Amino acid sequence: MAAPQRIKKINELVKRELGRIILKEVGFPKTILVTLTSVQTSKDLRECKVFVSVIPEEKTEEVLRNLSEEIYHLQQILNQRLKMRPVPKIEFVRDRELAKAQRVDEILSQLQNHKK
Repeated sequence: MAAPQRIKKINELVKRELGRIILKEVGFPKTILVTLTSVQTSKDLRECKVFVSVIPEEKTEEVLRNLSEEIYHLQQILNQRLKMRPVPKIEFVRDRELAKAQRVDEILSQLQNHKK
């Protein structure tokens, strides 16, 4: 098992490198903004969840499908770039926190407009 500090560094490293790889290797339309919000690596360093936020939100499923189709290729590049063993196996996951925050903002705006 890896120490928490090491896992934190690995999370940042995977996020940074995978972000660069996706920017070069996966072609998303300019109207779609894809952000890797966080990475959670397992304690045994064998796998990691990569949380993805997409704007506009209705394109999230399409983006996750595209990333899943490219996952083998992305994993190969990540394996070559990272000088560690094992390199965690990546899994892309929808980040629901941004959507929750946006919903709270909408509700607060509605309440504020209702008071006027």
